[in-house]
Amino acid sequence: MSANSNTFDSVKAVILSAHKSTTSEEKVSFYNRWAETYDRDVAVLDYCAPSLAANSISSHFNAVQEAAVVLDVACGTGLVAKQLKKLGFEHFVGVDGSEAMLDKARETGLYQDLKQCLLGEEPLPVQWADTFDVVVIVGALSVGQVSFSVIRDLCNVTKPGGYICMTTRSNYDNLEYKAALESELRQIEEEELWTCLEVTEVEDWERAVSEEEDGYISGAVYVYKKH
Repeated sequence: MSANSNTFDSVKAVILSAHKSTTSEEKVSFYNRWAETYDRDVAVLDYCAPSLAANSISSHFNAVQEAAVVLDVACGTGLVAKQLKKLGFEHFVGVDGSEAMLDKARETGLYQDLKQCLLGEEPLPVQWADTFDVVVIVGALSVGQVSFSVIRDLCNVTKPGGYICMTTRSNYDNLEYKAALESELRQIEEEELWTCLEVTEVEDWERAVSEEEDGYISGAVYVYKKH
C-alpha cells in the first residue's frame, strides 16, 4: 500500500468517526480535535468546494470586491476566505461552532471578527440583520451537520441586493437532506425574499469516504441574490 493510500485511509477513518457524533457537544468536540490537521486532511480528499464557492461568488458579484464585507458561516480554518482573498475580497467575519477551528481561522489574519456560535441552535446576532454584502456557507449544510433551517438566518443577515452562496453534497446519504434544503430554498424564493442566480452540480466534489461509494462524490453550489 502506498504512503498516499495510507494517508487517504487515515483521513477516511477520521471522517467516518465523525458520523458517530450525534449530539452538538460531540460534534463540536470532534471538530476541536480535528482542527490541527483539518487543512491537510481535506487536501487529501481533493476537497474543492471552497474554491468552487469563491469562484461562483466572484462571477456574480458586480460591486467593488475590496469594499465588500463577507460573512463566512461555519468558517472552519478559513479555507473559503483564503480563496475569496485571492479573488479580491478583503473584509471577512467568521462564525463557527468550534473554538479550535476559530483559533486556526484567527491565525490566517484574514478575519476582522470571529464569533463562536452553534449554528442551528443559536441564532446569529440580531444586530447583524441586513449587514453583509456576501454570506457564504461551505461544507456545513449536510446530513448530521447543520440544519437547513439556518438558511433563513443567512438571508436575514444579508444586505438587500447582497449575495448568499451555499453548498451541499449530492451523494446518496445526503439526498434526503438535499431535497429538503432545495425545498426550503424554493419556499424562500416564492416568498420573494431572494432570487436564484445559480445552481451548479459538480461531479468531482471530493473523494468518497463511505464504504458504499468509490471514486468521487458529487456536490452542488447555490447562489441567491437578496431582494
